[in-house]
Amino acid sequence: MVWILFIAVAILSYWAQSNVKRKFEKYSKMPLSNGMTGREVAEQMLQDNGIYDVTVKSTRGMLTDFYNPQDKTVNLSEAVYGSNSVAAAAVAAHECGHALQHAQSYAPLKLRSMLVPVVQFSSTIVSWVLLAGIIMLKTFPQLMLFGIILFAATTLFSIITLPVEINASQRALVWLNRSGVTNVSNHHEATDALKAAAYTYVVAALSSLATLIYYITIYNNRR
Repeated sequence: MVWILFIAVAILSYWAQSNVKRKFEKYSKMPLSNGMTGREVAEQMLQDNGIYDVTVKSTRGMLTDFYNPQDKTVNLSEAVYGSNSVAAAAVAAHECGHALQHAQSYAPLKLRSMLVPVVQFSSTIVSWVLLAGIIMLKTFPQLMLFGIILFAATTLFSIITLPVEINASQRALVWLNRSGVTNVSNHHEATDALKAAAYTYVVAALSSLATLIYYITIYNNRR
């Protein structure tokens, strides 16, 4: 049963990653009628929401966009920063959605931020702890249990990430529509692009949950 779940999640993960790349490539070829670049969209959204202490920066890579609450920067990939496409506007507004969450102390974002140190610590040792725990399962089952607790923290992080990402997209789409950056001819496409990105987070959470169930099954069957 567990292996069927793993296979299903693997298929979903492949589909989600392929889907978001396909959507991004498609809507990257669709220019905004006002010609605004991703940088300009981000700066305008921040200003419209009274946020003046967040800097918009360009970062290398493809789909490497993120908001950093530590130094208050919206980091946009090269394909978003200087592009005037619908996809660039959607991504830029989404990342600014996180800046709005931060400014308004959005509870799920605060909780996720609190978990970051725990997840960073867990990710450095959890694989080795679980491997050692499986090897020593019959003689020292507590080690396996400790590994499961560490992995559960990463799973919790993935689950909490879902409302954070969905809410950021909702904020982005409301502003894009209200500000007129998108219109009746392309707002659906912006929505579609952000939905595709959201699916990747859903699948990531399912994958982490399936893996956690797998390790718990091993631990429960130790006898």
